[in-house]
Amino acid sequence: MTGAIQHLGRWALAFFEGLGRGSLFFLDACMGFASLLKRPGLLVQQLYSVGALSLLIIVISGLFVGMVLGLQGYYILSNFGAEEALGVMVAASLVRELGPVVAALLYSGRAGSALTAEIGLMKATEQLSGMEMMAVDPMKRVIAPRLLAGILSMPLLATIFSALGIIGGYFVGVGLLGVDGGAYWSQMQAGLDFSKDIVNGILKSFVFGVVVTWIAVFEGYDAMPTSEGVSRATTRTVVQSAFAILGLDFIMTALMFGS
Repeated sequence: MTGAIQHLGRWALAFFEGLGRGSLFFLDACMGFASLLKRPGLLVQQLYSVGALSLLIIVISGLFVGMVLGLQGYYILSNFGAEEALGVMVAASLVRELGPVVAALLYSGRAGSALTAEIGLMKATEQLSGMEMMAVDPMKRVIAPRLLAGILSMPLLATIFSALGIIGGYFVGVGLLGVDGGAYWSQMQAGLDFSKDIVNGILKSFVFGVVVTWIAVFEGYDAMPTSEGVSRATTRTVVQSAFAILGLDFIMTALMFGS
């Protein structure tokens, strides 16, 4: 029993130590955002790397998730004679939950792991140390543009995911199963509230973007400068991001839609 308590105490101390170092790291990186006004090319390059290059998996996944929602939702609603409500069911599921959550999980697996591996490799090959020797701040040159690019990209990717999902649901429900197209769109427009559903969904995706990108760049910067250390840091990024996304989703859903 004593050994278990000691182990738990060591784990708690290590967790809060890492959280403290990560928080200081995040504040230091945010201080470098102002320097990007003088070098916007760095931000544009990272927007392409973490955002545009993630579009393919976001588009395909969003389309198929919407198609599955349309198929499953139709058979459930048909039992109650409410097929016309398919549009609002698909849209609400995507905008409130599946769009931000699934897009963030895909983003962490594609862009988050790539950020960690890239920064970790730069540390292992002493590129970051070389920048410091040349009086170049790695936080402003490497970390800040990647962090800001991830924060800006995530809400856009989640929005595209939800939009493609709605189109996929329309294709299955209206095109294949015979649901009235006018009812699909009118029920959706009547059932969704802009401030409660759409804005809250965008807020969720923004928070996920901050947390996932923060974890990715910190793990890469804090990785052991070896191939094994970079590999472990990349694995930690994906696992910690998934836990953070699901935990924050529960908390934010309870706060936003609980009342």
